[in-house]
Amino acid sequence: MAFAGRWETETQEGYDEFCKLLGIPDETIEKGRDYKIITEVTQDGDNFTWGQVYPTNAKVTNKFTIGKECDMETIGGKKFKATVHMEGGKLSASFPNYHQVSEISGGKLIEVNTLTQGGAGSVVLKRTSRKL
Repeated sequence: MAFAGRWETETQEGYDEFCKLLGIPDETIEKGRDYKIITEVTQDGDNFTWGQVYPTNAKVTNKFTIGKECDMETIGGKKFKATVHMEGGKLSASFPNYHQVSEISGGKLIEVNTLTQGGAGSVVLKRTSRKL
């Protein structure tokens, strides 16, 4: 139940490189660099609802059960299937070219996203959020 609550972005490392590898236009990267994303998490045993609210009022919410494949969606509307696992208190999900690990450390929500693009290598976006 450590993930449950509302979290606000404090810091992001690797944001520009990560967004560029995703193909996000420079003007969008510039606007989003200092966004304070609100992450809302509810947990009922192995069942999670994980939502993110952006300052533009855009919102994406995914529901998943640990160990079961589910349908998910990105903020850009891309749909995919993934299975979220929990090991050592960390949530992890992998799908083509992407791996995410989320954990609570020092009272903060730490999300590490790794994106791999063929010959372009991989980049990491680390987002740290404080509990509201």
